[in-house]
Amino acid sequence: MLRLHHLNNSRSQKSLWLLEELELPYEIVPYSRDPKTMMGPPAIKALHPMGKSPVLEEDGHLLFESGAICDYLLTRHGEGRLMPDRHGPDYLAFVELLYFAISSGMNPIMQMMHARARGHAPDDYVVAELARVLSYIEIKLEKGPWLLGDMFTAADIQLSFVAELANYLGSIADYPRVSDWLKRLTARPAFKRSIVRGGAYGFAFDG
Repeated sequence: MLRLHHLNNSRSQKSLWLLEELELPYEIVPYSRDPKTMMGPPAIKALHPMGKSPVLEEDGHLLFESGAICDYLLTRHGEGRLMPDRHGPDYLAFVELLYFAISSGMNPIMQMMHARARGHAPDDYVVAELARVLSYIEIKLEKGPWLLGDMFTAADIQLSFVAELANYLGSIADYPRVSDWLKRLTARPAFKRSIVRGGAYGFAFDG
């Protein structure tokens, strides 16, 4: 049985949502942030040396990192769902987007979050980098409702967190395709089920 150790208002939401989209049986172990420090509780920190969420558990083995969890679920349990054909023309773009969501796409977001936590304004370079990220997503949405055109994939789930936090940190009004994409994402039945299972999600787009 799959078990997701889930911290509220974290990138763990993506893993929870992916489990719902794949319609896999799983258990959820919920954890809540400290309302003052916004840090995760000691219990989740005891699970893994990095002390972060999400953590996926299967057969007594633990897996950390949302990108690794996505890869594992698609490879081990996905049966070809939520991804293009590995030998087809869209696969390279799919892989790029999966890793963009946890690397270049996420870097300016994390820098802005850290600046906010310290009571500082982000520097101009970070603001410009986030604009580049959002512009890139906007371009990727030119050909259809999803990042790969008409096909909804796990890349949409993974990259949604970047856009949600960008909206939380400011506004994505200058990126109409991104805004419309987030509306479509939050309207998906599996996303709604993930909220029911995991509890309130403070970064959900409500535009």
